[in-house]
Amino acid sequence: MDEPYLAKPTQQQLAWQDYELGMFCHFGLNTFCNHEWGEGKDSPEAFNPTELDARQWAKTAKQAGFRYVMLTAKHHDGFCLWPTRTTAYSVQSSPWRNGEGDVVRECSEACREEGLGFGIYLSPWDRHDPRYLDEAAYDEVYCEQLTELLTGYGPLVEVWFDGAGSEGRQYDWPRIMSLVNKYQPNAMVFNMGAPTVRWVGNEEGFAPYPCWNTADAARVSMYTNDMTTWLPETPDWVPAECPVPIRGNHWFWHPNDETPLRSLEELIDIYERSVGHGAMLLLNAAPDDRGLIPDAEVKRLLELGNEIKRRYGTPLAVSSGSHSVSIRLEQEADIHRIVLMEQIERGERVKSYIVEAESGGEWTVIARGSAIGHKKIDPLPQPALTSHIRLTILESVGIPHIRSFSIYNTKD
Repeated sequence: MDEPYLAKPTQQQLAWQDYELGMFCHFGLNTFCNHEWGEGKDSPEAFNPTELDARQWAKTAKQAGFRYVMLTAKHHDGFCLWPTRTTAYSVQSSPWRNGEGDVVRECSEACREEGLGFGIYLSPWDRHDPRYLDEAAYDEVYCEQLTELLTGYGPLVEVWFDGAGSEGRQYDWPRIMSLVNKYQPNAMVFNMGAPTVRWVGNEEGFAPYPCWNTADAARVSMYTNDMTTWLPETPDWVPAECPVPIRGNHWFWHPNDETPLRSLEELIDIYERSVGHGAMLLLNAAPDDRGLIPDAEVKRLLELGNEIKRRYGTPLAVSSGSHSVSIRLEQEADIHRIVLMEQIERGERVKSYIVEAESGGEWTVIARGSAIGHKKIDPLPQPALTSHIRLTILESVGIPHIRSFSIYNTKD
């Protein structure tokens, strides 16, 4: 029988989807001026993180189980965290490191030391640069900034193009993509141009279910229902990434912030509804005006990493197969959660499945769903006491390939 045509991930997408967890670091002039979106009018002299330690950021990410770090090299205010040739509105005009510092370099080197991937966020919208009003002139500026970042900081795992503020604006995406393809061909591209990663569509950290890996558009930003216009060379396989701040709706650090830190229970729920719906979780932890991630955030990140490891680090049993996959235990156990994974290098094939547990010769459905994709987590509302459990694929495109069928007896 001929295999059906299916969209398939590249080797780079496969590796990226196995990362599952990334840490966002929103840091910049906003940090020192109590802004979320600066207008590009604040003085660079305000930027002075006297205790900046990017190794603390990277070590925290590594210890919490994150696989990559994403840094806001330039946010919408236009302030650049590296000594760019394109503008004086950067760290070189600040008192930090006597104007000779480079946050991007310090972060990229810290990530490499910890074995983490490193990604850069470069806002297309620029509220400071007067050339922004001239599309052709600003395209030159933006492409030069992008080239500096693509060529000066080693391998990048992802390049993040934020659509906020750019609603209705056209950039030279063919040129921008040519630079990424030339200098960082293995980097994921977020949501604009010819993306290999799409925005999930919200800033709550949740992926809808089902969250299929194929798409032909995504929302531009939170501030419009308009959809992106991707370049023709955009692949069919465009998995979702779920960005969310660890503290309420605040992406940047604020002094005396009363916005509550998300609870461990909320973060685990976010994890199970992002990674557990086949998407990536990009959790933001903002460094403060010292240049350090605050102790409360560090503590919560480590708690999250430990809880993920406790719940999902040691399966009771694992199996793999095709249309039907069974697990037999030597004795009955309470099953609290199930994790399914497809061999997505063969495409996303499963369209419907059930998981059943046997007790006293009777089979009972304990979980069901549609998409599996990279990963589907099914926390059970009630534990199932059983020694025999099976996965049955009810509907698929071609032959399904189950990478793993894992069961866990760890309680909430």
